[in-house]
Amino acid sequence: MFLTLLFPYFLSNFYRPFLAVVAGELSRDLGLDSAGLASLQAAFLLAFALIQVPVALTLDRFGPRRILMMSLGAAAAGGVLLSVASQAWQATLAMALLGGGFSPVMMAGFYFIGRVYSPERFATMSSLLFGLGTLGDPASGAPLALAVGAFGWRVTMFGMAGITLVSVVLVAIVLRDPPRVDAPGGRMSALSATRQILSIGALWPMMPLAFACYAVIAAVRGLWIAPYLAQVHHFGANAVGLSATAMGLALALGGIFYAPLNKYLRDAKVTVVAGVSVAVTAWLVLGLFGSHSAALALVFLFMVAAFGSCFAILLAHARAFLPMHVLGQGVTMMNLLFFGGAGLGQWLSGRYVKASELAAVAPDLLYGRLFTAFGLLLGVALAIYLFSPRERSASPP
Repeated sequence: MFLTLLFPYFLSNFYRPFLAVVAGELSRDLGLDSAGLASLQAAFLLAFALIQVPVALTLDRFGPRRILMMSLGAAAAGGVLLSVASQAWQATLAMALLGGGFSPVMMAGFYFIGRVYSPERFATMSSLLFGLGTLGDPASGAPLALAVGAFGWRVTMFGMAGITLVSVVLVAIVLRDPPRVDAPGGRMSALSATRQILSIGALWPMMPLAFACYAVIAAVRGLWIAPYLAQVHHFGANAVGLSATAMGLALALGGIFYAPLNKYLRDAKVTVVAGVSVAVTAWLVLGLFGSHSAALALVFLFMVAAFGSCFAILLAHARAFLPMHVLGQGVTMMNLLFFGGAGLGQWLSGRYVKASELAAVAPDLLYGRLFTAFGLLLGVALAIYLFSPRERSASPP
C-alpha cells in the first residue's frame, strides 16, 4: 500500500513545476502573455492551498481512500481538460482541478503512515515517501521536455492524465482505510480538534521551523536559481536548466538520506538539528561567498536543498505528540505551515528582488543578501526549535 501512496505523490511533485516546460507551446496555442501564464500557475497554487482546509477537517472522519479517489479523479479530469483547452479560462479551470486534486496526496500519505506504522517507523517511512515522491520534480524537467518535443504538449498532457487515472484505480483497488479512532469522549468536532491540537505546547516551538524550512528552498528552486546563475555566474539556458534539475534531485535525495540518519541517531529532534545546522551554514556561505565561484555556488545550492529537506523528520517529531483521533488534522495543520511558508517566502523574496532591481543593486550583492537572509531566518527558526521537547517513545493514548 505504500507504493499506492507514493505513486500519486510522485505525480503531485511532477505537476507543481511542469508549466515552465510547456509554457512556450501552451502560450502560443492559447494566446497567453506572461501575465496569463502566471494566472495559470496561481490557479494551481490557490486551489492547492484552499483544498487543504476541507481535507484537514474530514481526513480523520472519512479516511484517505475516498478522499484520494475523488481528488485524483478531479486531477485526471483537469489533465484531460488542459490537453484539449482552446481558451484561457479552460486552461485556468484545468490548472485549478490539478492543484486541488493533488492537494490531499501528501497529507493522506503521512496520515496513513502514522496510523498503520509504529511510531518508531514513522520517520523512516515518511522520509521515504517525501524523498522518493520528490523525484517527480526533476522528472518534470528534461524528461518532460523530451516528451513534449517528441509528441507535443497536448498529447503529452493527455498521457499524463491517463497515468493519473491509473493512480485512481490503484487507490480504489489496493488502499484500505485504517480503523477510525474517535476521541475518548466520543466524536469530536473539527473546531474542538483544532483547539486540542493548538493546546499541545510541544508543537509550538516546531512551527517556525516548519514554516521556514521549505520556504527558503522553494523560493530559490522555484524562482531565483535561474536569474542568480544567469546574472551572477553567466550560465546559459541549458546550464541553468540542468542546475535546476540537479537541485530538485538534491531535494529528493536529501529527503531519502534523512531516513537512515534518523535511524542511526534514534531521535527525530537530534536529526533535525544536525541537518538544519548544516543547511544554515550552507546558506550563509552561499550568501557571503557564492558570487566568487560558480562551482562553490552550485555545491552549496545542492547542500541547502539536501540538508534543508527535513520536513518528514520534523513531522515525525510532531506526530509523537498528536493523539490518534486528531492525527489527520494535525498532519494537515503542519502541512499548511509547510506550504504556507513556501508561498509567503516566494512573495516576500519577489518584492525584495524587485525593489533591489529598481534601486540598481548589483546582482551579486542582491542575491548574496537574499541567501544570507534565508540563512539567518532558518537559523532563528532552528534556535526556537531547540526549545521543543524530545520525541516521545510512543503515541499518546
